Amino acid sequence: MRTLDLLLIALKALRLNKTKAFLTMLGIIIGVASVITMLAIGEGSKASIKKQLSGMGANMITVRPGAGMRGGVRMDMSSSQTLTLEDLATIKEKAKLITNISPQVDANGQAINGANNWPTSIYGVTPEYLAVRMLTVKKGTMINSTDVAIAGKVVVIGQTVYKNLFKNLEDPIGKTIRFNKIPFKVIGLLASKGETTFGQDQDDIILAPYTAVQKRILATTYLQSIVASARSEEVAENAVTELTNILRKSHKLSNKTEDDFNIFSQQEMITTISSTSEMLTVLLVAIAGISLLVGGIGIMNIMYVSVKERTREVGLRMALGGRGIDILLQFLTEAVLISITGGVIGIAVGLGATEIVARVFNWPTCITFYSIVISFAVCTITGIFFGWYPARKAADLDPITALRYE
Repeated sequence: MRTLDLLLIALKALRLNKTKAFLTMLGIIIGVASVITMLAIGEGSKASIKKQLSGMGANMITVRPGAGMRGGVRMDMSSSQTLTLEDLATIKEKAKLITNISPQVDANGQAINGANNWPTSIYGVTPEYLAVRMLTVKKGTMINSTDVAIAGKVVVIGQTVYKNLFKNLEDPIGKTIRFNKIPFKVIGLLASKGETTFGQDQDDIILAPYTAVQKRILATTYLQSIVASARSEEVAENAVTELTNILRKSHKLSNKTEDDFNIFSQQEMITTISSTSEMLTVLLVAIAGISLLVGGIGIMNIMYVSVKERTREVGLRMALGGRGIDILLQFLTEAVLISITGGVIGIAVGLGATEIVARVFNWPTCITFYSIVISFAVCTITGIFFGWYPARKAADLDPITALRYE
């Protein structure tokens, strides 16, 4: 029997049973739509996370002292004093894979301007901090090396701090604000960067010379961290290894001694979060795939019932010379046609659902071509797999018994 004849017979059979055919397709439609939507949400989230983390400085590397919580136990104070200005100078001298580097000390407190106040954080840094964190000054200037040398009481403020301290949105340049009762002159206003994936406001920040924060606020000579940027994303991990070797030698640590510092790369964080996101996406798709399985079982059930209902028709076809293979292909074509049609409708529904999710819930989505191809391929395989058994049953019917069937 020709392929065209098989298609025409299958279409006629489905047209005579529209409601049954649609209900059979429903499981496939829901399954395919779910898979496409879940994949779009997963891929969109992963792309959004990568973009936002890269916006914070894709090549950024952070060095912190060894103090902190390890195994749920807080380390002693001496372990938080393992990063010094000597370490900073050594890294600047010996590191080959680093382009920009800045010390960092920070403190939390109240920023005050007249009757307005705002709880925020002040970061003591050097001019290179802008390049490391990919920040830009919208108005005014960044702190310079002279400000650092004299521990100048000057600051560059973020947009959130500006909007809360200067309610009338007047020009802040040249104005004096106080942080924990210490006066600082505003010399610059940062451009807005918005929130990170984790809800952290990147505009809620005050930058000052690290020497001023050390002497006037923290009263310490140690560094809380060192931030640097690798020459490129490709060498970020090599740069971490290089820094580790430099600091171990600088701190005179033996081979058996653990590091008294921690180094984190932004690229490492991106990889970790992307891996977690991929696992969640696979889980969501697996859950959505259950709908496809249910839809496939539905096809098998309906086709099995169809074979029973059309037993006399099968017997008549075989009595007129129809071969078993022709009967098998006839019912198999119907099953595949139901599956593929449901898949096409499911793809359309999935694309629509993805658009609704993006517009209504404002979630990041990313429709990939492979998700559509996979869904369509799964539909075809589902139709063949679950349609084979009923079609085989029809092909194995005895013509005389089939003609006698009531």
